Amino acid sequence: MKIDFANLQYQYQLYKEEIDEAIHKVLDKSNYIMGEEVNELEKNLENFTDAKNAITCSSGTDALLLAMMALDIQPGDEVITTPFTFIATAETIALLGAKPVFVDIDEKTYNIDPSKIEDKITPKTKAIIPVSLYGQPADIDAIQTIADKHTLKVIVDGAQSFGSTYKDKTDSNLGDISTTSFFPAKPLGCFGDGGAVFTNDETLATKMKQLRVHGQNKRYHHKYIGLGGRMDTIQCAVVNVKLKHYKKDLALRQEVAQKYTDALKDKDIILPFIAYDRTSVFAQYSIRVQDRDEIQAKLKEQGITTAVHYPMPLHLQECFSYLEYKKGEFPTAEKVSDEIMSLPMNPYVSDEEIKFISENLIIS
Repeated sequence: MKIDFANLQYQYQLYKEEIDEAIHKVLDKSNYIMGEEVNELEKNLENFTDAKNAITCSSGTDALLLAMMALDIQPGDEVITTPFTFIATAETIALLGAKPVFVDIDEKTYNIDPSKIEDKITPKTKAIIPVSLYGQPADIDAIQTIADKHTLKVIVDGAQSFGSTYKDKTDSNLGDISTTSFFPAKPLGCFGDGGAVFTNDETLATKMKQLRVHGQNKRYHHKYIGLGGRMDTIQCAVVNVKLKHYKKDLALRQEVAQKYTDALKDKDIILPFIAYDRTSVFAQYSIRVQDRDEIQAKLKEQGITTAVHYPMPLHLQECFSYLEYKKGEFPTAEKVSDEIMSLPMNPYVSDEEIKFISENLIIS
């Protein structure tokens, strides 16, 4: 048996007729940049999330850039975030000349630990970026309370979590700005790069719309230094189709996660923990094991693809050596990065495949 990790081809075949028709409509009109499908997707995203403003952009990375640029993050500012995430979260802070300031994670949810944030706040701190890792939001109320106390902004990095909820609100409707990614392997993915920013602040929304088109407030008149951050019309057309089916696909993802949990609960591994007041979209189904390399090798022999999200926390990455963090400063993030392992996860993992994975996941 060979088990596909994300099974993107299966999903395409499932919705092929609708997707092909949507793409060909764009081709027939040849309106590849800011075509009508862009506005259509933004309205659909607003309806899905209840956010007042959804603004599509070229990637989840550019979504973070747009958010921080809209909030006027400047060189020398400090932005607090987690060291246990994809590099884009901190990379974008550094690209703007600001300083990423890391805070260790909660060992159960793997998200930033709010109890450790306040100690890292200085007069240079301007924002906090919690990450909804693996599809589950962080403890936003605790984070927002700290932010309000110190007059800080909150940007939710929801690259992995579109459709998740925190206290019955989608995580696209949290913080000052929330971001997401439509990278193909995300729960809601396009056929290339794409992303979006969400905000209930009309002033921020207007600014981000201008920033994504080189800071223009009208054609060839530039109010801000911006970027080429538009999402292609064809990609918006693809996501429009997939969004129609997303609630069903999301329910299937959560069913697959529960079946994994039921199949693995008696093994000597740490399973995903979802807090009682949240839901996860399970962008990954990540477990913690000892002897990870050996286990991955054995699973690979059986045709079972696994992945590690993420093998090295950001404070130990070479590119952030200038921050002068040392090994041991964030022990929970370091421990989890040594043990974490993601199993194949998509809405279409079958009962047979889950049984096969469980039987071959041998813990010595």
